[in-house]
Amino acid sequence: QVQLVESGGGLVQAGGSLRLSCAASDRTFGRSAMGWFRQAPGKEREFVAAIRSSGGTTLYADSVKGRFTISRDVAKNTGYLQMNSLKPEDTAVYLCAADRWDRGSSYVGRYDYWGQGTQVTVSS
Repeated sequence: QVQLVESGGGLVQAGGSLRLSCAASDRTFGRSAMGWFRQAPGKEREFVAAIRSSGGTTLYADSVKGRFTISRDVAKNTGYLQMNSLKPEDTAVYLCAADRWDRGSSYVGRYDYWGQGTQVTVSS
């Protein structure tokens, strides 16, 4: 069982930046794909970005492409989401997830483990 803990959320003005972290409890995280998703009040969970275990394959939602960057540090057992040029519509709870089959998918159902999330609020 992999436990994931997100951090780095907060309140930021439009145009600002935040860096989210996802710390994993188990070394098997290094062999798993990692995804970032977000969920705004009253809306469904939405894919943001994914990265496979090698770090060489990434996938982004069109809405964040060119603004967000997903990465991971295997030695630290941690993943990251660098968010630049933030917009009010980016406001949501951001959750990281791990896929033990290393698929790097945008599909929520492909992920086995989830963190509790960290709130990101972007003011206009």
